[in-house]
Amino acid sequence: MRAQTVLTIILNFRTPAMTLRSAAAALAEMEDLPGEVLIIDNGSGDGSFEALQAGAETRGWLDSGRLRIEASPVNGGFGAGMNIGFQARLTDGSVPDFYYLLNSDAFPETDCIRTLRDFLQDHPGAGLAGSYVHGEDDTPHCTLFRFPTIASEFEGAARTGVISRLLQHAIVPLEIPDQPRQVDWTAGASLMIRRKVIEAVGGFDETFFLYFEETELCHRAARAGWRTHYVPQSTVAHVGSASTGMKTWPRTPGFWLNSRLHYFTQTRGAVYAMGATLARLLGGGVYGLRRLTSGKPRADAPHFYGDLLRHHLTRMLRPLPGPRPAKPFDTDPVHAPLLEDHK
Repeated sequence: MRAQTVLTIILNFRTPAMTLRSAAAALAEMEDLPGEVLIIDNGSGDGSFEALQAGAETRGWLDSGRLRIEASPVNGGFGAGMNIGFQARLTDGSVPDFYYLLNSDAFPETDCIRTLRDFLQDHPGAGLAGSYVHGEDDTPHCTLFRFPTIASEFEGAARTGVISRLLQHAIVPLEIPDQPRQVDWTAGASLMIRRKVIEAVGGFDETFFLYFEETELCHRAARAGWRTHYVPQSTVAHVGSASTGMKTWPRTPGFWLNSRLHYFTQTRGAVYAMGATLARLLGGGVYGLRRLTSGKPRADAPHFYGDLLRHHLTRMLRPLPGPRPAKPFDTDPVHAPLLEDHK
């Protein structure tokens, strides 16, 4: 039987040194696996592409046939960049069996990529598989979740023990297990996707610029009958927020609010999305009362709830465009689109 091939896709945005480090870790893990590593510079516009080319050439990667670097002319967001990778073929013209999505600030550890590939090979109904992720200080990062709901929006915002106990079935983050388990969705920092999933449901919805895109993709895959799994035997070290700056946001950016609202609208409908926003506001009110009475610390970005309400009301008058999935995926090796078609 033909060995199952993997295309590892790393998306760079203005972090070329970090991306080269990630690529080095991926190449080491891909050494005995059939496939290649593809770095896509996502419209950085700061010399990142040239820095990536120079760094890869210095390391001898460009002559190996195992790594390519391409440039997107614009930064359409995480999903749009990854969709370019989904449209790519391997150097020999074949279509990969699996796509491995790796953050530019994530570093796969021993057998990480092989473990995910083998898990999907051994479980025909599984379409996506994610890794155990930890910080560089070995602190575990939660990357396995339930789908967000009205109940989870209220519970997460209220941050109150009795409410969390009553709504424990809705809590989005799941406890980290020792063994593989099926989940609703898992983070895209280290995520293996079966090619057949992308063929069946399309790529990422490019309406999402950043955040919620992998949640919605897993939701779409689940509707099509594909399961998502968390595989803790596959491990990755992750810096986190290296290119997004999330940890230093002074205020919640519009693209996060857009992504949240688009997720609920696309998966549940406009009425449900309004219910989710109202539940978030109500939960925030509960926590606000706790802050007044017991001195709890601020838990959200400044002005978050005002921004959330204004954003939702504005989008009721000026809705986001409909879903923008990637164009259909053609796996005919003669007619499959070349990556260069996207330049």
